[in-house]
Amino acid sequence: MAAQRIRQLGDPLLRAISVAVDPRHATFDDLRDTLHEFRREHGFGRGISAVQIGRLERLIYLEMDGVAYSLINPEFVSLSEATFELWDDCFSFPGLLVRLHRSQSCALGYHRPDGTRYELHASGALSELLQHEMDHLDGILAIDRAMGRDSLITRPEWLRQQTEGA
Repeated sequence: MAAQRIRQLGDPLLRAISVAVDPRHATFDDLRDTLHEFRREHGFGRGISAVQIGRLERLIYLEMDGVAYSLINPEFVSLSEATFELWDDCFSFPGLLVRLHRSQSCALGYHRPDGTRYELHASGALSELLQHEMDHLDGILAIDRAMGRDSLITRPEWLRQQTEGA
């Protein structure tokens, strides 16, 4: 397979709700290849949803801490009430970060290609990433969750502030 074009902010497909797929027919090659290509070009990236490459399927592919996750038809089992604040980024608007809140932990039910259902319990960065990608499947973007009018920043400005301690 091959890396695909990533849909960018303003593309109406990013606002569509993805549909469940038959686990036996789910493929992740394009998602994996697109994630790797994005990392080569931009130097960051941990996960991608199928809608970001134009497929309205409930599929998420993640690579984090040396572990790859291929999630088919994921759904939340639980979200903690406790939250944390972070600057979130997105392949669909790589030059922009959004300050928002995410649950500290979550649990997802999902299927594997053989149709078996699994549960994934996550906290911290993995929980945040799962919530971000789950939002994509429901047509929600990080900018929709911005904390307020001062909650957007360009990546170069964010990096400058991190370096200079502003």
